[in-house]
Amino acid sequence: MILYQPIIPTDGIAGWKFLQSTYDKQFDTFSKDPVLSRESDYFLENIGKVETAADLVKDTRLLGIALGAFGLDDQLPMKALVQRVLEDGSSADDALANKLGDDRWVAFTEAFGFGPGESVKTKSAKDMENIVFSNKTQSFEAAVGQQDESMRIALFAQRELVNIATDVNEDGEPTSVNTKWFNVIGQPALQQMFQTALNLPSNFIQLDIDQQLGIYKDRAQRFLGTDDLSVYADPEKMEELTTRYLAQARLADFQASQSSASTALMLLMQ
Repeated sequence: MILYQPIIPTDGIAGWKFLQSTYDKQFDTFSKDPVLSRESDYFLENIGKVETAADLVKDTRLLGIALGAFGLDDQLPMKALVQRVLEDGSSADDALANKLGDDRWVAFTEAFGFGPGESVKTKSAKDMENIVFSNKTQSFEAAVGQQDESMRIALFAQRELVNIATDVNEDGEPTSVNTKWFNVIGQPALQQMFQTALNLPSNFIQLDIDQQLGIYKDRAQRFLGTDDLSVYADPEKMEELTTRYLAQARLADFQASQSSASTALMLLMQ
């Protein structure tokens, strides 16, 4: 159990600004936690011996770090699924990672290279050190989320939305507006961020994905001034979106608490 807990003195925008200003120091302290350090060292010492997806899956400690690096640690019990994803790779359209509708699985399988025609990366010290660093980052964000889920989502977006904004296709050309939106829809945290920032209802995700796309783009044009996600390569634009998201999230929490209070009062008056 990791002992260090991130410090977030208040919620909303004020809490976010504090977290940003102290992030480097807090993350450094978190990364030195004895449990996290021990598991990281174990991974780096043993991952080079892994030659197949089955090898990785059968070592729970290695697999925990591997999945954690992509925010998939809750999938640790699903070893058959994880092995299938790794063995399928992502190059084929019908590969399982491409069917799951969550881009984290694609990134996960590509990071290890167990798929058909791919080169296994477990002996690359640099690649595996990146996995360890990503796991520490995801673990820190998860710890933040235990105190304030909206802060966790904001931290995740600071990393991942920039990647989507600057994404290019196989020809080196920027991916289309629609492709960028589909990448957002495929990542639960980003989907939650835009759903909240654009004031969409919780059952919105039950709509057909093409309907979601159209509504996202319309709402983004209306509330954010553009439906082109490439603008979030600009830190100022990213901060504007984050500020709107946190404000909307706090408003939603307030409205929920008011509704709960009203319900409790009605029950008492009966």
